[in-house]
Amino acid sequence: MGQNKIAGAPISWGVCEVPGWGYQLTPERVLAEMAEVGLAATEFGPDGFLPDAPAAKAATLAAHHLTAVGGFTPTLLHLADHDPVPGVEALLPAYGAAGAGTLVLSADTGLTGYDSRPQLDDAGWKTLLENLDRISAAAAAAGVETVLHPHVGTMVETGDDVRRVLEGSSVALCLDTGHLLIGGTDPAELARQAPERVAHTHFKDVDLGLARQVQDGRRSYTDAVRAGMYRPLGSGDVDFGSIVGSLRARDYQGWYVLEQDTILTEAPTGVGPAADVHTSVEHLRSLLA
Repeated sequence: MGQNKIAGAPISWGVCEVPGWGYQLTPERVLAEMAEVGLAATEFGPDGFLPDAPAAKAATLAAHHLTAVGGFTPTLLHLADHDPVPGVEALLPAYGAAGAGTLVLSADTGLTGYDSRPQLDDAGWKTLLENLDRISAAAAAAGVETVLHPHVGTMVETGDDVRRVLEGSSVALCLDTGHLLIGGTDPAELARQAPERVAHTHFKDVDLGLARQVQDGRRSYTDAVRAGMYRPLGSGDVDFGSIVGSLRARDYQGWYVLEQDTILTEAPTGVGPAADVHTSVEHLRSLLA
């Protein structure tokens, strides 16, 4: 088990939902390279990357011998006058068509990008936590598991935020090693303490020096990504051996999604981003062997 559960995400090729993020490669190139480096599946990527129509989305992936994991969906969860459930329910037919089983939510701020976020009061937290459980129930009715992705520049970022979610809702987590680390949560410690709440992973290695500059406000998140804050697995400061050990001790059955958030300035010449993804695949295979 585990070997065939290694997936990728378009962000490793610089494909991102943030306006002005960088040069955007075509789905044809990204999906072909995913298959070439040995990934079994992919997350959907941002709106417009894959076709909207459920059957077309599934067919595009199948043409590249990839299956679907699910998608990263920034969602407004904390506003009393906004019901996020209908928007999520509208996505679920595509999950059914493509055989995708994991809805990856982030708690959207309502602002553009990930460089700042508002503060949430107790009423806002109550709304957010209730909405997480409501979305989880709606997705589960369609056979899809919901995970919350703590993420820099969202309403769930810091160690305190993560603790409130664990204590105040039943939703499972996406263990994103980079965003947790930058938000002040040691991902290896979280995997040790609450492995039963981890149903999905985003594995990215991190240059801790650059991450600390984001933590203390010396550098914006986007700037740090541009400077190479995310590294191929095994060449940064995350303890993946410990994380994999903790998850497998709990018989983790979910995906290992490799993500190395990248910003391209132009079309890459030569191998491009696939080289780093290949390095990460090989490192993870050695850990899972």
